[in-house]
Amino acid sequence: MKVLIAGAGRLGTQIAQVLSAARNDVTLVEYDDDRVAELDGLNQVRVLTGDACDPGTLERAGAFACDLVIATTGRDEDNLVIALLAKGRFGVARVAAHVNDAENAWLFDERWGVDVAVPAATPLISLIEEATGATDTVALLRLSKAGVEVIETAITARSRAAGRTLGEIQLPAGTVVATVVRDGRPTVPGPGVRLLPGDELLLVSHEATEREIHAAFQ
Repeated sequence: MKVLIAGAGRLGTQIAQVLSAARNDVTLVEYDDDRVAELDGLNQVRVLTGDACDPGTLERAGAFACDLVIATTGRDEDNLVIALLAKGRFGVARVAAHVNDAENAWLFDERWGVDVAVPAATPLISLIEEATGATDTVALLRLSKAGVEVIETAITARSRAAGRTLGEIQLPAGTVVATVVRDGRPTVPGPGVRLLPGDELLLVSHEATEREIHAAFQ
């Protein structure tokens, strides 16, 4: 599936990492040069600098060929414009938009090109499930088309993985760490990342069970 995500804040970045780990073709668009620089080397995600409210930026990002556009900026007016352009100008089959202010929720419907409106309080996994049209949930989420599961595990002071690097942990076959969330911010996972109490990990696997993931980290 070809996915375009507008907005590289915490939410947009987490979605990008999860969907790319599930073998989707993901492009992340962000207007802030500094934020783009922070995301340099983001695994298997194309990061493009530009304003997603600009049709030219969306075209450069490949909107004409996208199966799914997700608008996750921090401004509702921008998310609506992006959704309208994605649906009306680029003919994207499925468009999801994040609602930052509950008072604006009534605007997020088919009139603005929104297929799925996701309130601010909706958990990350629920947002992905709604956006991708996944129909069955196993562990946190099964992405039906990709045939993989997204599994979350949290590191505590008692976890066997606390203080160890990702490279020192033997992951079950067919499993990758999509993102490590620390202090509310997603980090790009690499073998040198040392896990600390309080870290939250999202893993994508098409073979491992929850028990195997638990055994590896806890």
